[in-house]
Amino acid sequence: MGRGDLTDEQWAVLAPLLPKGTRAGRPPVWPRRQLIDGIRFRVRTGVPWRDVPVEYGPWGRIYDLFRR
Repeated sequence: MGRGDLTDEQWAVLAPLLPKGTRAGRPPVWPRRQLIDGIRFRVRTGVPWRDVPVEYGPWGRIYDLFRR
């Protein structure tokens, strides 16, 4: 967990506000919390999407979630 990542208490507040993924198909590979932390990292630092650390998930998946 990075310095700027969401705490468990912050995630408990934010998680119910996010839409539920109710589509049929494969389950998600990357946890939503990890991807949200990746979005927050990118917004906080201003790095290009491709430079978001892999620990947050693939940059393309993080960007897709950001665009939605």
